[in-house]
Amino acid sequence: MLKRLLLLLPLLWLAACSTTTPTTPRPGDGGLLSPAALPAWQQQNMGDTLSALQQSCKVTARKPAWQGVCADAARIPAGDGAQTRQFFENRFNAWAVRDSAGSGGLITGYYEPLLNGSRSRSERTPYPVYGVPADLLVLDYPLALHGRSVLVARKAGGNRLQLLPGKSEAGPGEMEIRPADFPVDSRSNKLKGRLAGNRLLPYYTRAEIAQGKGVACAPVLAWVEDPVELFFLQVQGSGRIQLEDGSFLHVGYAEQNGYAYQSIGKWLVEKRELTLSAASMQGIQAWIKANPGRQQELFAVNPSYVFFKTLPGGDSGPAGALGVPLTGGYSIAVDPHYIPLGTPVYLATTWPLSQQPLTRLVHAQDTGSAIRGAVRADLFWGYGSEAGMYAGRMKQSGSMWMLLPKGMTPSMAAAP
Repeated sequence: MLKRLLLLLPLLWLAACSTTTPTTPRPGDGGLLSPAALPAWQQQNMGDTLSALQQSCKVTARKPAWQGVCADAARIPAGDGAQTRQFFENRFNAWAVRDSAGSGGLITGYYEPLLNGSRSRSERTPYPVYGVPADLLVLDYPLALHGRSVLVARKAGGNRLQLLPGKSEAGPGEMEIRPADFPVDSRSNKLKGRLAGNRLLPYYTRAEIAQGKGVACAPVLAWVEDPVELFFLQVQGSGRIQLEDGSFLHVGYAEQNGYAYQSIGKWLVEKRELTLSAASMQGIQAWIKANPGRQQELFAVNPSYVFFKTLPGGDSGPAGALGVPLTGGYSIAVDPHYIPLGTPVYLATTWPLSQQPLTRLVHAQDTGSAIRGAVRADLFWGYGSEAGMYAGRMKQSGSMWMLLPKGMTPSMAAAP
């Protein structure tokens, strides 16, 4: 999911932000601890963390080092906190996560929005949730070709394009691509465009899509009440839409228009419309409410536009990058270059806008385009307005420990 993001995209409004230092202790220089020595370990609620581990085991149990651990986890009765705690103490070691700056890092939050909507357009629900437009084409753009002034490609199936190495002029059924025409997004290494004659041009920006360009060939998955909530649905990369009959439509990231995400919170701060401390999701929503005539001006600051697909229903959370449902309050997005997906992670941070310690055994089950570095995590808070409140305000300092099966080292865990 939060493929985010994104997307997947993460609720990080500002590239740099003020943080609060947690009061919980950090490990010594050795880096290796028993889980029992972690801060506030004995106070942990183990029920939800066991459920999240069992979700991870649907994937990690395929690896020999995790098979025995996952088999033992499956035998623990639901809700047996004491046995779960003993299980982690007996089967795992805790390894401090550090980078060149030390063991402290940035912890943010994200959530699954809940919108009111309908399958049909009406006066109450006039705002469309679009699927992928038929004219949106995607080309993998390898780093090795970044110096080329002209590329040639052809359609390869669906909305994908295939490069034709060695060609600089387009023949019949082929298209010319000039990379300099396209926005630079170093995170994706993809070009996304539309065909004009035999030339690929950049796809439409958010502002152009708002004017109706491109979306005539895009399916509408649902219609929603609130354009502001729809914008934040795109930032998060997935969400739920409650329909008139009370049922839920789950939607998730399917594709994006090729432009990098630009923070509207950062723009508001730079324009002195908001202070840094007020540039949370709630602060941005309040600014829009006070300045309704400038809503489109603000949204156009972020040229990125996300297109969705419907996801399987049910009460479980959205699927993360690991491929399993996320558990509210117990799943995190990480940088998989440093923390392998599926790894339990002990998180020591503080509650949003607070000095109150927040320590929790969570699980690395997702990724995000804004999540970069070793000591960096995005805590999934669940879905709905309360989850959004916590996620939108969370920009805290924190420390992290990976819990690995005994006998496994971080370098072994990183091996394919």
